[in-house]
Amino acid sequence: MERTLVIAPGPTANGDLHLGHLAGPFLAADVCARYARAAGHDVLFGTGVHFTQNYIVTTARRLGVAPEDLRVRSAGQVEETLTAMGIVPDGFVRFGDRYVKTVRTFFERLHSRGKLRLRGVMFPYAPRTGEFLTDAYVRGGCPVCLADGCAGLCENCGHWIASGDLIDPRSTLHPEDPVELREQQVLVLPLEDHREALTAYFARQSATMRPRLAQMIEEILARPLPDYPVTLPIAWGIPAPFPEVAGQVIYADAETIAWSMHGTALAAEQRGEVLAAEDELWFAETGNKVVYFFGSDAGFAFAVVGAAMLEALGGYVLPDHFVTNEFYELDHDKFSTSRGHVVSGRELAAEVPRDLIRFHLAATSPDFQRTNFTREALARVTGERLVRPWNRVADKIDRWAGQGPLPVSRRSREAAARLLERFAAAYEVRRFNLTAAAFTLTEQLARLDRWDAGPVDAGDFCHEVDVFLRCAAPLLIDLAGQALPDRAIPAAPHATEFTPVRLPRLAEPRR
Repeated sequence: MERTLVIAPGPTANGDLHLGHLAGPFLAADVCARYARAAGHDVLFGTGVHFTQNYIVTTARRLGVAPEDLRVRSAGQVEETLTAMGIVPDGFVRFGDRYVKTVRTFFERLHSRGKLRLRGVMFPYAPRTGEFLTDAYVRGGCPVCLADGCAGLCENCGHWIASGDLIDPRSTLHPEDPVELREQQVLVLPLEDHREALTAYFARQSATMRPRLAQMIEEILARPLPDYPVTLPIAWGIPAPFPEVAGQVIYADAETIAWSMHGTALAAEQRGEVLAAEDELWFAETGNKVVYFFGSDAGFAFAVVGAAMLEALGGYVLPDHFVTNEFYELDHDKFSTSRGHVVSGRELAAEVPRDLIRFHLAATSPDFQRTNFTREALARVTGERLVRPWNRVADKIDRWAGQGPLPVSRRSREAAARLLERFAAAYEVRRFNLTAAAFTLTEQLARLDRWDAGPVDAGDFCHEVDVFLRCAAPLLIDLAGQALPDRAIPAAPHATEFTPVRLPRLAEPRR
């Protein structure tokens, strides 16, 4: 059977997950995997934490803790928060010797095949400390969109910004120190060498890419593609195993494919499978499909560089879909751990039933544009559109529970088929859309709430409530777990009778 590998790239291990993270790739990937399994597909879902980005160093310095301690603590917090929200991946990437070996082996293969080149690259340099400044160590203006930010992936336009290309670069650890540009020899992946393959690949992807990723791809292909560094002249990271760049580390943002391969291998092993190699599930002959869920600002690293590395090695599947999201704001301001402007998913789940949180995050998901979270909206929207309508529907079902099987008409089977189609339109990966799934849920629930079922059509009503709940199960995991003997979604409704049972209620949200 064809297998789908669902991947939500891990956050930097410098803190817990907040609702901005959860409303983006993590809930979406979980819902996608749950639906696909319920529809009878073979799915592996991998996520985890990214441990080698130097944002860990800058955050640790600010918090006054050791970077190693911070990344270990953060990994535990992320895993606990995912569990609290009902997001339980098959594989979870942690830092360890096996991961380091996977990364080094991957780049040794690129190196041995002559795909990496030694080039002189300009980097900001702090003469006082004798350190090169990359990514989290340096801020400045983006040369593409002019927004202020760190080097690497620009949060505003999604382009990758070389440290040496920042406008007016300054050190983040020592802002008062003078900064100059110096050339350093590093290994790079010349992306221009892969222009033809990338152009053809993204032409095939264009119909399903969301707007900001599509715009970024169009913009980068309209100009010379950069030499993307694979090694950096800094100390934090996995030591590069190449003598010509002794003392350098592998660029954390270049680990994307190795990280993903490791995550899917862990997912398969969690299912009891024994793999011969970390990359086995990515071989072209498997026919497996790879689906990524990530924020739009990660598109260059995972889509562009990732595809180029897979093309360079050959023999691998390339990702089928990239499902991106925009920023999710808190009270109309960006989530910020450093400013204390944050709501942890774990903390919220301790106060509010997680089905309500999952529904509200889906209803306000930043699929295509920035959206906003407030506690007042969470209580109001879930109460009005989910809790009270569902409880009224459950009250109606109680009238018929315990009376044995009731007849289901052809009309009801046809209506249920339409219901399945509408949910599938939101859940299936080609047009995956969390807000559309939440909208379909509320519209279908409102239809059932308006239905004044009587003895003649009670079987139809109860049958359609059952199909509705199966379709809503990827979002309402606890309600479905209590109400359904299984969560399978039928390819087509075929019931001629249905035996109703009492259904659980949803608790009113607290304002």
